[in-house]
Amino acid sequence: MIYTLTYNPSIDYLVTLDRLDIGGLNRMRKGTYLYGGKGVNVSQVLKELGIDNTALGFVAGFTGREIEEGLQKLGIRTDFVRLPEGHSRINIKFHGIEETEVNAPGPFVDAVSMRALRDKISMIGSDDILVLAGSATSNMESDTFSGFISELPNRDTKVILDTTGGELIGALCYHPFLIKPNINELSELFHERFDPSDINGIVRAANQLQDKGARNVLTSMGQDGAVLITEDGKVYKRPAPSGVVVNTVGSGDSMVAGFLAGYLENGDMEDALCLGVCAGSASAFNEGFAKGDEIMALYRLTR
Repeated sequence: MIYTLTYNPSIDYLVTLDRLDIGGLNRMRKGTYLYGGKGVNVSQVLKELGIDNTALGFVAGFTGREIEEGLQKLGIRTDFVRLPEGHSRINIKFHGIEETEVNAPGPFVDAVSMRALRDKISMIGSDDILVLAGSATSNMESDTFSGFISELPNRDTKVILDTTGGELIGALCYHPFLIKPNINELSELFHERFDPSDINGIVRAANQLQDKGARNVLTSMGQDGAVLITEDGKVYKRPAPSGVVVNTVGSGDSMVAGFLAGYLENGDMEDALCLGVCAGSASAFNEGFAKGDEIMALYRLTR
């Protein structure tokens, strides 16, 4: 089983406007509700690709109930911890103009609820995969992901880590199977601007992350595709398929889901990269997440 963990699941309200008049009356062309949060995004695309999974994390209030019930209607198993106070967040994403996001803070996570989540993680088996995505909320310690990984009863459990900064660096000692920084996050980690054309520079940085414990490093580069450096020293680069970009929110999470689906199919890392890039691109070509047939159509064209 694949488990995804999202600290702060959300309802994302996608608002399509021709323009945004600050201080004036704005009329939207279209409004769409989606369930968000990086791990939740991975769960939805995995399900589109026919991969069963369970979503973990925290939910609260009436918005939390909507997130949980909505994901279940999509066929995704949920095992959230319900917080005693507050509400899961509602974020606003503006489209049709330059992409603008307004993200709300998440509810307070108390110590009892945190322990409950740790107990759920301690039940994950050696043949399972755990996807840790996003970042800690304001009242959490910055090494929370490291703590979660340490709760795993078996070191053979594959961990996919999609976070950045101190949370990422602190967890590398647990040898995650895959980390997925985007190129901007990679630049922030090394205080050095990386360019998609500088594959040698990207490989050098990935090798340093591997020296700290990462097994495989997947760097997403938006319209320039992605680069994968594997634990056996191989380097694979895959350009992004051509298409009209509509919404890039969640495309990196879609890439993680596509990579996992490809890897589970046959264990071929290059093929997993191909499906990952296609999943990320297909979602970028949609207002929401791409459907499974849209992802596979791109995959067949570019394989």
